[in-house]
Amino acid sequence: MSTTRFLTGITTTGTPHLGNFVGSIRPSVAASLRPGVQSFYFLADYHALIKCEDPVRIQRSTLEIAASWLAAGLNPEHVTFYRQSDIPEIPELNWMLSCVTGKGLLNRAHAYKASQDKNTEAGREADDGVTAGLFMYPVLMGADILMFKAHKVPVGRDQVQHIEMARDMASSFNHLYGEHFVLPEAVIDDNVATLPGLDGRKMSKSYNNTIPLFSSRDQLKKLIGSLLTDSRAPGEPKDTEGSALFQIYQAFATPEETETLRKAYADGIAWGDAKQLLLERVDQVIAPMRDHYQNLIQNPARIEETLLAGAERARALATPFIKELRSAVGLRSLAQAAVAKTAKAAKVAQPVFKQYREADGKFYFKLLGADGRLLLQSTGFDAPKEAGQAIAQLQSQPDALDALAARLTPVEGVDLTDVRAALQALAEANAA
Repeated sequence: MSTTRFLTGITTTGTPHLGNFVGSIRPSVAASLRPGVQSFYFLADYHALIKCEDPVRIQRSTLEIAASWLAAGLNPEHVTFYRQSDIPEIPELNWMLSCVTGKGLLNRAHAYKASQDKNTEAGREADDGVTAGLFMYPVLMGADILMFKAHKVPVGRDQVQHIEMARDMASSFNHLYGEHFVLPEAVIDDNVATLPGLDGRKMSKSYNNTIPLFSSRDQLKKLIGSLLTDSRAPGEPKDTEGSALFQIYQAFATPEETETLRKAYADGIAWGDAKQLLLERVDQVIAPMRDHYQNLIQNPARIEETLLAGAERARALATPFIKELRSAVGLRSLAQAAVAKTAKAAKVAQPVFKQYREADGKFYFKLLGADGRLLLQSTGFDAPKEAGQAIAQLQSQPDALDALAARLTPVEGVDLTDVRAALQALAEANAA
């Protein structure tokens, strides 16, 4: 079974709330358990520096977010769970990508344009208060994704542009220096719940209307009691449409429980009774995790140990990859200069992959020997990136010929020994 890599980042600037749990934490933990999925979750503390200048808040948020995800069931033995700033290869890749990314692309970033529009409306210069960090944010996000060759990145619709930018960066780099990066795809789940906050608007720390995920039961009761409701008295039928209380209940209840509350609304349930039902239902889900969360919060060294172990796993991938990229762009030992010059001179005599599209609409590739002889032919792929990934696998993995046998067509008169020799020659040329 092929493995698909998913990558998710969590910015460390706030305290997790019920909306975060329903919209991100719960579905992400469930997705990490699916077979054939390799999941990467990271605390985006470099990104936090763009939005927050309070070091105490960033450190506290990092602790709370890590504890929340672990308490909610994320298994650090099953996924790669790490802190962004523990991976020094990421800022190095950020610079490499900066050197192949056009300023015009970054000019079109939604966050940057929104800041400019806000300044213009206020009569200020367009770039007033805009930091280089904000402007370059998409490049750092691209480095986060491309470093680990993520295939899928779950995002909201407002983040899709950043995934498209990461694809552009990867394509530019691959065009200049050879096939190194996987082109990621955005995953948008329109069914992910968005919870209303205390005032009826979307639950968000920006609106200061959140219900912290691991509030104590007393705090939870107080906050639920303050949920905005209308003035209809007990006995008067109430609408579920637009009811923040009902929407939050639905996100935590079974379909049967939801229908029972829907009927109670129609029968005129008192708001106080409805809020008590919500309290009991949410607390039933949160209480078992709350104890785990509090134990973690009181033992930050345990969380630190978990994050450092995750960073070690992440760096086992990042360190050799950044070494490969350094060599690709020319950041090499001077002792390799003569080898590199020889390899460049002999480039025309090396085996080469050719990728193309046929009249059937499918994408193919072939391997030509240094003498131009056809050595290997693929079957058709539905998308060009699939063909590209197969080529990358053949170039980097010694056993790829066997693994991809079902996607390759034998070429008459060609011995597999010749194919393996050509692939070895390509690997040595790339290394040089």
